[in-house]
Amino acid sequence: MYDRLSQSILGELLAQFPAVVLLGPRQAGKTTLAFALRDKNPGALYLDLELPSAQRQLDDPEAFFLAHPKQLVILDEVQRLPELFSVLRGVIDQRRRDGEASCQFLLLGSASGILLKQSSESLAGRVAQLELTPFQAREVLLADEGTNGVNALWVRGGFPLSWMAVSDAQSLSWREAFITTYLEKDIPMLGPRIPATTLRRLWTMLAHNQGELLDQSKLAAALAISGQTVGRYIDLLCDLMLVRRLPAWSGNVGKRLIRAPKVYVRDSGIVHALLGLQDLDAVLSHPVAGNSWEGFVVEQLISAAPQAQASFYRTSHGAEVDLVLEFRNGQTWVVEIKRSSAPTVSKGFYLAADDVGASRKILVAPVGDAFPIKGGIEVMNPLTAAALIAAQS
Repeated sequence: MYDRLSQSILGELLAQFPAVVLLGPRQAGKTTLAFALRDKNPGALYLDLELPSAQRQLDDPEAFFLAHPKQLVILDEVQRLPELFSVLRGVIDQRRRDGEASCQFLLLGSASGILLKQSSESLAGRVAQLELTPFQAREVLLADEGTNGVNALWVRGGFPLSWMAVSDAQSLSWREAFITTYLEKDIPMLGPRIPATTLRRLWTMLAHNQGELLDQSKLAAALAISGQTVGRYIDLLCDLMLVRRLPAWSGNVGKRLIRAPKVYVRDSGIVHALLGLQDLDAVLSHPVAGNSWEGFVVEQLISAAPQAQASFYRTSHGAEVDLVLEFRNGQTWVVEIKRSSAPTVSKGFYLAADDVGASRKILVAPVGDAFPIKGGIEVMNPLTAAALIAAQS
């Protein structure tokens, strides 16, 4: 098992809050992480709420929770029983009144919007949230593995069973099955009635347009549905943590800013599976290669700084930067992403950096050791950049 960067953070949150929500897409490793935590907590209980047997144990949830005081209770796929949140609030408050500060609930879920809404309404002040993404480069690669290791993670993506497959062919087969299962089983179980073929076409179109500005009317015309419906479908994919809307930078610089968000399929391996790209050669020969690499790096860096405000910057006059990270200490870093071993930046990058008041300028590319170039820009690979950003945040 790979060590997850979230493991120590999860332990700290459980020591501080009576309940913690661990969010992440299916198959990202939430249950594996929860089992590791259970092994360190004798007496901890685990219930998978997709199983009828587990749901029957919670026919009277208040009685069940009160029957297991001072135990870590892990509830997997908790969004399937939303009524539990109000019960948990009462149990937590009762234990607090009784002086039991050690009550702990770990709630696992794969639908972020649903869970965050439920937990914020019912457990305000009693719950912390933590996102577990698929594997990041800092978790599975060593600093000396170089470009080959980063390329392998880029091609396969970070879902554990995809990354650890014995061959590229088996990795692709797993991702194709993952996509089919999501479309035909997981999404219908959440309630919305969406034709699987329509959602697959939309998901594939987003992969083809990886990292482009969102144009709902164009997508709607291609799918023969309304723009409002397209927006609702994308909302669902974002809620399932499969797609990211990266907002445009919203500061006031007196210039005509592009306001539409960029849209990324979050896992690069899923991008390649949707497009039928099995290995590095197939990816590099496809027009999506540059944008796929950009999306891969964006996920690495945002995951390294979950507390930073992430956006992109673009004006109608050509000033542009791929990623703006605004940290809590007031610093603003700008990141340009290139799929080239000899990367350069345009004049628009310098203009964008000046507009947002950047305190640090980074150019991420598939290179070995970091090195500086003119204009105060630091060139580095994704692994180095993510470690640097994590240290800053």
